[in-house]
Amino acid sequence: MTAAFFTGLALGLALIVPIGAQNVFVFGQAVTLGMPRALWAVVGAAACDTLLIVLGAAGTSALLNSVPGLRPAMLLAGALFLTYLGVKSLRTRPAELDDQSGVWSRGQVLRRTAAVSLLNPHAILDTVGVLGAAITAQAVATRVPFAVGAVIASWTWFLVLATAAHAMRRFLTKERRVWFDRVSGLILLVFAVWLAVEFTHTLA
Repeated sequence: MTAAFFTGLALGLALIVPIGAQNVFVFGQAVTLGMPRALWAVVGAAACDTLLIVLGAAGTSALLNSVPGLRPAMLLAGALFLTYLGVKSLRTRPAELDDQSGVWSRGQVLRRTAAVSLLNPHAILDTVGVLGAAITAQAVATRVPFAVGAVIASWTWFLVLATAAHAMRRFLTKERRVWFDRVSGLILLVFAVWLAVEFTHTLA
């Protein structure tokens, strides 16, 4: 049971830690909004991962391959949304940072984080597909501790990520934060292009 928990924890971290649109977004929210508001980005991202892991454990991974047109639709929606976020970050101006942390409500943070998480096909394939398949491959007695380990990996990682970003915030002037936003925007656009290329391949 303990071994299954740590195996799930390790696999969860291996899939979640590498840089991706979700990590870039959560990190950016913590830099822009600071604590405790950035905790809602943590809750949104981790809760979405938890939902997807549970769906994967329930056998939903087979649905991803069985529904015609589902993967292309996910890729297109993800590409469009990441393009919107990337362009918005690239257009950030120093004056906009003065009151940005005050105008974002808890609901806005949660909605945007959920959109980044649930419109990201790679995150869905990792959590529903890879983790879901790994959970169902476990012996019945070890499936729950394995899944719990994967879920805790997600919550722990996003909390660590947001905390690190908040710690950096005190050293960032408005001008530096603008450049951070622009770099984040470029990274998001790279992921958008990646998804768009994969979408075109599904049409070939």
